[in-house]
Amino acid sequence: MTHWHAIVPFRAGAKTRLAERLDAPSRAALAEAMAAHVLETLGRCPSIGSLTLLAPVRPAFASEGTGLIVDKGHGLNAELAAALARARHVLIIHADLPLAAPDDIAVLIDAAAGAGAAIAPDHARTGTNALAFIDANGLLPAFGPDSFALHRALLPDAAVVERPGLALDIDTPEDLDRAIAAGLLLPAIADQM
Repeated sequence: MTHWHAIVPFRAGAKTRLAERLDAPSRAALAEAMAAHVLETLGRCPSIGSLTLLAPVRPAFASEGTGLIVDKGHGLNAELAAALARARHVLIIHADLPLAAPDDIAVLIDAAAGAGAAIAPDHARTGTNALAFIDANGLLPAFGPDSFALHRALLPDAAVVERPGLALDIDTPEDLDRAIAAGLLLPAIADQM
């Protein structure tokens, strides 16, 4: 079995678009709870051989076995490009996927193994929530606005994997409502709902 390396970008101060619904401590707690969930989910995937956080500092929720790439503040795509130099069998997955499950990861990796790369778009099919590829081969990630279309252009033969656990990221109050409707009610947000 080929073992894949997972990279999870994480920034504790993110989620400012949720400010109308959650105060700063609740947003931070939500971000940490979702990231811990993603790390735990990846840890339950037999095909994941190593796991690294891309973060400014090691968060308390990261286990000892989780590697750290220090985010130096050059922007997500530049930080990932540096981490991907000559990388093989890599999965980049965002930390704000509260419904992600091991089966979602397995499907994404299987699709990437078959097509060379796989892209998991967000529910609106505008953003990219996860990207898996066999060979980085100088790939410059294009996360940000319209990243799904940009990644499709960069990786035209990539499989597109659409699964609820990979599609629902939490960026806006509407996303938060979708997660709550799907049964997610983390302690971090329960008292503000």
